[in-house]
Amino acid sequence: MATTAGTATEEPSSLRLPGLALGVGLGGFLDGILLHQLLRWHHMLSSTNHDRIGVKFYNPRTVSGLQMNTLWDGIFHTVCWIAVLLGLALLYSRITHNRRAVWTSRVLWGWILVGWGLFNLVEGLLDHQILGIHHVHDGPHQVWWDAGFLALGALLVVCGHLLQRSGRPFVPGAPRGAERAGSRV
Repeated sequence: MATTAGTATEEPSSLRLPGLALGVGLGGFLDGILLHQLLRWHHMLSSTNHDRIGVKFYNPRTVSGLQMNTLWDGIFHTVCWIAVLLGLALLYSRITHNRRAVWTSRVLWGWILVGWGLFNLVEGLLDHQILGIHHVHDGPHQVWWDAGFLALGALLVVCGHLLQRSGRPFVPGAPRGAERAGSRV
């Protein structure tokens, strides 16, 4: 709560949480669609023959193994879908005026990039490094692919942070033209 000339005013609702949720979901969709489906580099359980937690190996080169990997890819996409729906719901609940300005806001897109980068970092550390259930691209250079995935995540977080910091202040509930009146969101 901020005080202006003796009167209390509410801080504007932040775009941070909706942006992060959208970034996590969209980053996950990009990973799942590009790496799992189009390039077919890995699936959710494609490296469990070398994992660190003892998950049964489902060879993605067999019909039954591909069926199990596809099921887990579907669960992964369901989580991504829920993250996107949550981000949209949060965004819709916080923005009552001037919605077009929000969608073109550097602040929102910066937070989306941060969310995507956080997805890469968490997924890369958890699934690739700690659990070892899959890698970006199996083979002799898999450590470099995994490191590149983490580096991309870190780069997205930094670029997203810088982008959202460069955005104009925006008050989601303010009528059109009042964007500059409030604090950063």
